[in-house]
Amino acid sequence: MNFYKDHYDVIVIGGALAGLSSALMLAEKGKDVLVLERHNLPGGIASSFVRGGIEIEAALHEMMSIGEKDNRLKVGKFFDDMGVDIEWLKVPEAYHASLPGLEVTLHPGLETFAREVDEAVPGTYRKVLDLLNLCTTVFNSVNELSIHPMSKAKMLLKHEAFVKTAGYTAQEVIDSFDLPKKAQDLLAPYWIYVGSGFNTLPFTIYAVLMADYVGFGSYIPRKFSHEMSLKMAERAEAMGVQIEYRQHVDKILVRDGQAYGVRTARGDEIYADYVISSSYPNKVYTSMIEPASAVPAKAIKMVNGRRLSLTAFSVIMILDDTAEHLGIRDYSVFRGDTMDTDALYEDLAGLGPYRYLTCICHNLGNDTATPPGTCSYSITTLPRVDGWKTVKAEDYDKVKHQVAAQMIDDMSEYLGVKLRDHILEIVIETPMTVNRYTNAWNGCIYGYAHTMEDHIIARLQTAEEESFIKHLEFSGAHAISGDGMGPAVTNGRKAAKNVLDTMAAEEALK
Repeated sequence: MNFYKDHYDVIVIGGALAGLSSALMLAEKGKDVLVLERHNLPGGIASSFVRGGIEIEAALHEMMSIGEKDNRLKVGKFFDDMGVDIEWLKVPEAYHASLPGLEVTLHPGLETFAREVDEAVPGTYRKVLDLLNLCTTVFNSVNELSIHPMSKAKMLLKHEAFVKTAGYTAQEVIDSFDLPKKAQDLLAPYWIYVGSGFNTLPFTIYAVLMADYVGFGSYIPRKFSHEMSLKMAERAEAMGVQIEYRQHVDKILVRDGQAYGVRTARGDEIYADYVISSSYPNKVYTSMIEPASAVPAKAIKMVNGRRLSLTAFSVIMILDDTAEHLGIRDYSVFRGDTMDTDALYEDLAGLGPYRYLTCICHNLGNDTATPPGTCSYSITTLPRVDGWKTVKAEDYDKVKHQVAAQMIDDMSEYLGVKLRDHILEIVIETPMTVNRYTNAWNGCIYGYAHTMEDHIIARLQTAEEESFIKHLEFSGAHAISGDGMGPAVTNGRKAAKNVLDTMAAEEALK
């Protein structure tokens, strides 16, 4: 008996959140789907690991687009609709900002957030609330237009704020509200999660981020991010999806400009009508298409023209005391010596010391995150791939520990506690770690950077032109919606929708 079927409707390369989202959506429509995952477990970066008998979250800080059970947002609703039952815990705050002259904890809810900014910077309530309301209007437009595209004329009538702000950077729109610098600083900490300074970041992207996180709050799974991927995989298999692990896809097979299957590293040729790839286009178009001559020059030009966004460097510690006793008061802390986001972006091109850190204590969002009397504390920065590409193999260990030491010492000073004296377990994750375990191009977890020249609106307009090989779709952080675990789910759904739409169109022509 053959291990694989003679033919599938769709082969999905990669069993992380995006690939599993594609598989679920396709299976719901009755399609025969095969998922091939190179790792021995699903999830990619949405994973966990065990050290000293304690399970530790590998990457997730917070999930966007979940919402309360009776008012789900798009990602939460998708999980519910697919029958993926996850225990979501709402993160207690938006973030604590530790910035020059500011130590402020801000909470979700537009009015709550605006009032707390006003308490720190008096006289700003109305302007901050107006800005957040504008973000929410744009957020609602983006959600509607992603489902119901319309003409530019109709768009202007129904989505005026979206159209009028689409051509401006985040900084330009924020400046129009004439807010004091300290208020602007308090509105900026999330910038790291989109990976572009405010003078290049489209306001549309900023608006979606702020409306989602601030307006509705963020969530984490009770059993860490691996709960998402394991339950998605379990549900997909129950719906008839075949998932095979430790299967590295080496080639995507193309004939007459159309994908028709894959070849694995062990030599299996598997055939399908469509292929959805979680591998970056950079890798697909430079080394995975067979024959290589099937790759048009425009595809290479496209990947060369796109700028990779951020990778990750994290120090994850299990500490020998409770958060309360160690003086850790906030679930999420953004700490920096400036909120000049463009300067910070430039700083992230190097190898440290990094000027901007984000720290998470999972126990303050999940009281069962670690055994009683201990806590989990992570310190993360999201550097650009530029600097880490220059690290030589013989220098890697030294550089890794130098950067980790700087981050631990920085937060020890902030907390007034010598963290080194309380470490039970420690894991250092670098861009190389990400690349090794997820195969992400250059360790880049955040796909292509959103800039005024290249972001979700522009990508939607050029999507058809960038379909260089028929019946080949892309999902993952590098796809249209961009970075983060929530957008990865959206990207997976979008890839599946493209396949279903093409199937329907081709069937109609028969």
